[in-house]
Amino acid sequence: MFLFGMEELTDHIMNLSPPKFELTIVVPVYNEEDNLARVKEEFNAYFSQSPYRSKVLFVNDGSSDYSQMMIEKICKSSDRYQYIELNQNMGLSAALKAGIDHADTEFVGYIDSDLQTTPFDFDFLMEYRNDYALVTGYRKDRKDSFVKNMSSTIANNFRRFMTKDKAIDTGCPLKIMQTKYARKIPFFTGMHRFIPALIMLQNGEMKQIPVRHFPRIAGEAKYHLFNRMIGPFKDCFAYRWMKKRYINYEISNQG
Repeated sequence: MFLFGMEELTDHIMNLSPPKFELTIVVPVYNEEDNLARVKEEFNAYFSQSPYRSKVLFVNDGSSDYSQMMIEKICKSSDRYQYIELNQNMGLSAALKAGIDHADTEFVGYIDSDLQTTPFDFDFLMEYRNDYALVTGYRKDRKDSFVKNMSSTIANNFRRFMTKDKAIDTGCPLKIMQTKYARKIPFFTGMHRFIPALIMLQNGEMKQIPVRHFPRIAGEAKYHLFNRMIGPFKDCFAYRWMKKRYINYEISNQG
């Protein structure tokens, strides 16, 4: 004797299936073979306790070390991990764009593979995911060198003056965006420094949350003084040019 009719049985099976992923966390990787084992360990711990169902999308930005081999091994261990591999090194903005283009969840996040921020802090950001187009962390107590902190402070101040985005720490590698906004961001080299300003162009609202920051334990930083100061200064003028020409439309009706 059947305990369920066909319709009830289908509903029962669906209820037994794991819930869909809500958040795709993009992790750009460029020659981070020394960090990837820690990345897996940290995310496994995060997945086991987080109330939000999320997954990682590695974007290998043309690494020349053993990063790709390690990424593939990690992805075989769980459906929580996926990857795409770029055919050459294109830079952080391109890696982020590729990750956003391939995200299939309602929300998309971002964290660096150096683990100077922790995925556990995503839970603080996720609390505001439905109310803001962008929820971004800011590093309240940075564990970087004096030169790196000073150059970032100068670049941040100049960027705020030029863009009026009010972002405290746009370089913080811990962000969550509603995917519908993220996909409409106009991408260009250096875009990753202007995510708050680019969300603002779409009339999206931003929430800023203090997050923890840790010293880099392994690997080498990929950004030097030019990346942190000269590049952002030049990109600010590119943003101002684009802002005057940006087209933002909304569809009121469709037949």
